[in-house]
Amino acid sequence: MEICRLKSKTVLLLFSLLTTFDVYGQNVELSVDEALAIFYQRNLDLIAAQYNIDRSRAEELIAGAIPNPTFSFQLSELTGKTNRGANAVGCDHNPSVSCGPAEYFSFSQLIEVAGKRGLRIQSSGFATQAAESDFRDAERIFSNMVRDAYYQLLQMQKNRWLAQEIVDHYQDITRANNLRLSSGDISESDFLRVRMEAMRAESDLDSAQTAVEQAQASLATVLRWPDKSMQFEAKEQWPEVMDIGQNRPKEELISVALKQRPDLEADKQRAQQAQKELELARRLNYPDVTITGGYARDPSNNNLDTGFIGFSVPLPLFYQHKGESDQAAVNFNQSQLAAEQTELNIRSDVVSALAAWNSADKIVQRFQEGLLDDALTVRDSSELAYSKGATSVLDFIEAQRSYKNVMRDYFTAIVNRTNAYYDLAKSLGVELDAEKVSAAHKHTN
Repeated sequence: MEICRLKSKTVLLLFSLLTTFDVYGQNVELSVDEALAIFYQRNLDLIAAQYNIDRSRAEELIAGAIPNPTFSFQLSELTGKTNRGANAVGCDHNPSVSCGPAEYFSFSQLIEVAGKRGLRIQSSGFATQAAESDFRDAERIFSNMVRDAYYQLLQMQKNRWLAQEIVDHYQDITRANNLRLSSGDISESDFLRVRMEAMRAESDLDSAQTAVEQAQASLATVLRWPDKSMQFEAKEQWPEVMDIGQNRPKEELISVALKQRPDLEADKQRAQQAQKELELARRLNYPDVTITGGYARDPSNNNLDTGFIGFSVPLPLFYQHKGESDQAAVNFNQSQLAAEQTELNIRSDVVSALAAWNSADKIVQRFQEGLLDDALTVRDSSELAYSKGATSVLDFIEAQRSYKNVMRDYFTAIVNRTNAYYDLAKSLGVELDAEKVSAAHKHTN
């Protein structure tokens, strides 16, 4: 069961998370799997209730129930004169003696015809499957919602780290410039320009810290604000990019998504349910039969003990359930249109997600193939040249700013690439954590 699978995973991950809390109240590093575990531990029952899985299973039991038989008992001839015929074996033919009332015992059983019960069972079965598919689709969507908030926090932390590095770097440069100013190696204006850049770096660090706290609050809101949520810090743990079809043709990926996406599966199951409901509505004109059988004991009758059997059938003379049939036909058409619309949306999702992944992956590759090293080399070279008086302070400051911008763009690019990877998996209906869940089950068993 999907819910049991998630509960097993959350228990394992939450146990590992609780063992990492610092007793002194310091920040706690949180992995993306632990963030997902907290989310589902606090929201799993709510999500399951929202999609009425338990109700669908109960309705499935109701639909398969066989009608209970009806037992009836009747006394007649309680008052009035009794006919004491010559052959009435229950009487002694004495006018002063009462023969007693007649007793009737009977059982009635409703027999559904035309396969109506089977259609109800099939319809409710499709409804349960659709509810479970809706739940898996919710898991697919909510997992990426948690990941987006998590990697947003990680990006803000990386920006804060960069801002701190620049502040520390300017502090070293400022101390060196104090000596150079004292010896007349640089002008006071150049010294002030560098000091202003150092103060700007400190302001950037303050802004970066604010952004981290805001990202922590956003993640806490997604996780429904658990204890110590403002102490959570995202681990610098990027996903291992697996082959989920990034290099396949678009049409092939679309075919994969149409087979795996739980939202389309749910719509198709609802369409199958509506089809069964339509068949059921059309068979309502086949009247069900009620069979009755019983035993009668009548002392004043010629036959003292006797059995009887009969049946009753409602006749569809004035109403042939056309309203139910028309309504079921409308529901069936609407469910088919919903499935077709979902299929169109899936095609668009796959194309958009694949394009976003290809773009984000290429941008990260450009950074890693030399742009990062170039930015660091330019900064260090400019700093060395400035310390020897071989370049102007403006060139030095520009190199520092270029390094900062390149690093911030790189952090943005790598987070965008991560989100694009998960978005592509989501568009395909791929469960990226299937192996981790299997390992969690093996560990707990």
